[in-house]
Amino acid sequence: MSVRSRWLLFYPTLMKRFLVAGSVVLTLIIAAYSLNQYWIHRYDGLIAREAAIYRLDPDLVWSIVYEETYFSPWKTGKDGEIGLMQVTPVVGREWATETGMRELERQMANDPQGFLHDPEHNIQIGCWYLEKIHEQFQNFPEAEPRMVAAYNAGPSRAVEWNRVPENAKALSAAEFVNRIDITSTKAYVISIMGRYRELKNAKGQMANR
Repeated sequence: MSVRSRWLLFYPTLMKRFLVAGSVVLTLIIAAYSLNQYWIHRYDGLIAREAAIYRLDPDLVWSIVYEETYFSPWKTGKDGEIGLMQVTPVVGREWATETGMRELERQMANDPQGFLHDPEHNIQIGCWYLEKIHEQFQNFPEAEPRMVAAYNAGPSRAVEWNRVPENAKALSAAEFVNRIDITSTKAYVISIMGRYRELKNAKGQMANR
């Protein structure tokens, strides 16, 4: 049998194997994409609800959760931050005290880890804290980068980076970010704001279709 004849006999089998392999790869890609979409959007309802309560943009909250833990509620930070939004026990206790509910204060005092690893409590407290930050920067243009910086590095640092001489024009978002002198915080702000704008643009394009 000639080489050409052998090839003609083997070709259909080879093509079938390629098609089967391609189908398997495509199925795995679709499955991985679907799983990832479920993973990153499974708390959307909870985020939307708490963001509405605390008058925040849910897309900003979502972008922060994405950056902080990629929606992994069990994560604990190197400085003791806990859960989806990496809330510290100190912030959790402040929130519990402000609610005036002794049972919540007791739970935060006795088991802050368990309390803050709960997604509902964590997002509620994270949004409460973001609202407190927003109150400090709501009168500035493009408050979001300032809020994100304050969430990461603390409100006092964000206030210092935002400071301008009396009667001077407020900093633009880019000018504010350039003033951040903590490398990790600057990268954090740039990453979150980039994702936040992408999300807004995608939603805008979908709305215009």
